[in-house]
Amino acid sequence: MSVKIDLKIFLFAIIFYFTKQIKIYALLMILALVHELGHLVCGICLGLKLKSIKITPVGFQILFKNNIQDYNIKIQKGNEICIKKIAIAFAGPLVNIFIAIIAFFMPENIVAQKETIIYANLMLAIFNLLPIYPLDGGRIVKEIIMIKDGTKLAYEKINNISKVTVIIITIITSIIILKIHNIAILIILTYLWYLNIKNEKEYKVKCRIISAVKGGYVDI
Repeated sequence: MSVKIDLKIFLFAIIFYFTKQIKIYALLMILALVHELGHLVCGICLGLKLKSIKITPVGFQILFKNNIQDYNIKIQKGNEICIKKIAIAFAGPLVNIFIAIIAFFMPENIVAQKETIIYANLMLAIFNLLPIYPLDGGRIVKEIIMIKDGTKLAYEKINNISKVTVIIITIITSIIILKIHNIAILIILTYLWYLNIKNEKEYKVKCRIISAVKGGYVDI
């Protein structure tokens, strides 16, 4: 198992510090860790082994290995590995929603900053369920399309869906930024564009691999 740190996290921390939002950023990172633990527990329960942990500016990313049995299952039963990946992707946002529900029913004198915890967890869940690859929502959509249409079309469609979603979010958030002047929204929007551009490059590479190898490409 390897641990990687995206150095852009320090840039994010500096920006949030000078905009006096460092406490909110710290809370989001803690909740993002809990979110990722949901993926980890689900993956382990489904028999997958941890491959790597990456610390990113907007949270954590856990990758699992596919063992030989998983490849055999994919050949024999077709869509079982896709269903596993959908379950793992859903696990993180469900943890955040569960925490928000618990916090909602807890009395104010027990849970400090109750509204902030509820809001932050719901925002994390909604953000991660956006159909933008490699966010959880994008992974879920990709696996569903892969079950229906196969590997190549899955990558093509999720790439297009991701681009359209980022454009729509850009239009909406641009209006919000003009009204409330929140630098955090601008930072997150910039990061979404970074993910989209990165995914576009990876998509082209995967298309070449799929064209060269008729057996397809397996994303772990």
